[in-house]
Amino acid sequence: MASLRHRTAVTLVEILVVMAIIGILIAILVPAVQRVRNAAVQTECTNKMKQIATALHSYHDANKQFPPALSLDTSDSWYLSWMGRILPFVDDNPMATEITKEYTRVNSPWGNFWLPAWGGQPPHVGLSESPAIFRCSSEGRAMTMSVMLGTGNAADAGFTSYLGVHGSDDTAADGILVVGARVTMNSITDGSSNTLMVGERPPSKDMGYGMWYAGAGYDGNGTGDVVLGARSTPFTTKLTCPPTKVGLQSGNVNDSCSQSHFWSHHSGGSNFAFADATVRFLTYAADAKLQALATRNSGDDATVE
Repeated sequence: MASLRHRTAVTLVEILVVMAIIGILIAILVPAVQRVRNAAVQTECTNKMKQIATALHSYHDANKQFPPALSLDTSDSWYLSWMGRILPFVDDNPMATEITKEYTRVNSPWGNFWLPAWGGQPPHVGLSESPAIFRCSSEGRAMTMSVMLGTGNAADAGFTSYLGVHGSDDTAADGILVVGARVTMNSITDGSSNTLMVGERPPSKDMGYGMWYAGAGYDGNGTGDVVLGARSTPFTTKLTCPPTKVGLQSGNVNDSCSQSHFWSHHSGGSNFAFADATVRFLTYAADAKLQALATRNSGDDATVE
């Protein structure tokens, strides 16, 4: 009589146990992988901001002063932003050369002086796309949008993730990157390690503000485009937003009111470049000291961990 062979089989219980184990592993691994990915992106963003801070210092070394946030002088690269001025120090000399060529033109529609940054016939080389260094790696959107220029023409404009810190508010001009002025290291009496230069602020979904090259801002002084104060209450009014939407707090690209305060796509806070060229991640709780950190010579206590 032939021996009987027993067929091995997997029971339903065993299948359910295996599926449960796989589910648990996925639940553990996916967040871990996402955290690693987010950390890597944040590091890339930090490195970009470090390069920007170093470029600002290189500009200072070459010119004995930091660049103006925005030039309102028609004879001095009118409306060129601080980002446009540091291009030679961030290994983007070709674009810096093109911008110089644009500014050497005369007999513009406004008179016989250097052509405004936003006055060139579109698409201007400096407007059409922002250099990668001015876009945080966590920004997944295409940072370009068609806008109306001062000439009445439309052109593709590039946008930035980083704004200069203008000071305690929109008008005080007590920060480092000040509209129409040039600040020196010696004037930072609060200490370079306690004074902010640049912070993160992604544009909103409609990219109403954030042009990197020559953004005039809501007030003609660059506010919202290339600089932002620690308390930009007039900007919130312009946006018809609550006056509380200022400082450093969590934001959202779908919320147009997030344009009026510093925030980032990172979890829990934002990167800031300090006047000593260091980059630190400030949690949203640091908003309590943001005004003190934003000023260069107020004498306020601005120590942060």
